Amino acid sequence: MDVYRRIRIIKNRGAEYLDVLDPVAVETKVRITAKGKDLLSLSCTPSMVRELITGLLLTENIIPDAASASAAGIQYGKEISVELLTDPLNGQPDLSRSLGGITVSREGTFQKQIQGDISLPAASLKAVFREFLNRSELFRLTGCFHCAAVSDGKQILAFAEDIGRHNAVDKAVGYSVLNNIPLAGMIMLISCRVSSDIISKCLRWDIPVLASRAAPTELSIRIAEESGMTLIGFVRGDSMNIYTHPHRIRA
Repeated sequence: MDVYRRIRIIKNRGAEYLDVLDPVAVETKVRITAKGKDLLSLSCTPSMVRELITGLLLTENIIPDAASASAAGIQYGKEISVELLTDPLNGQPDLSRSLGGITVSREGTFQKQIQGDISLPAASLKAVFREFLNRSELFRLTGCFHCAAVSDGKQILAFAEDIGRHNAVDKAVGYSVLNNIPLAGMIMLISCRVSSDIISKCLRWDIPVLASRAAPTELSIRIAEESGMTLIGFVRGDSMNIYTHPHRIRA
């Protein structure tokens, strides 16, 4: 399926009005079912669908392993239909969960602690982030895409773009899982703001460093601090802001 289409528009620049074909991102509905029952639905870019489903369902603990997602049947049409061959609901009538939720103890602290680790020079992170942004062809074309990548600090191992920032992360995770790329001890690179649910997705896979071109929220900073994650924002050119656990980034 096309990920963008050219739509005829009127482009205005000063006193000039031009009739042009403009590239616009395609948005598609994905409906996931299991044994004939609706599981969930979401909107996404119609690319890397298997990776998206794998990353989403594993990260949110909806399915137990990658095999459960990789065996799913995918049908492309006006909307994308995904039929899981296993029933993650275990006979329950619906899926009552908050996607991207983070477990909090009674004391108000975040229970998940990072197990994976990495240490790298700041120059290496900046260099791999530049490569990451240079791959964002769909954003440059349409201005409508987020991107995410998994890196070992030397090269990009998984890359994905989507109209949804959560989808982009799930696609990068799903690609890694399906291609046997370990996530613990890796770096997640993203182009979007860092919210608590993005942090949660990285914590699920013991990703110790999350770096973004944009800003983090106060809650995401707090979760990163308490879970042991290095959170970096505003990675632009030769500068960046390290919000938590700077020991992993060497001068």
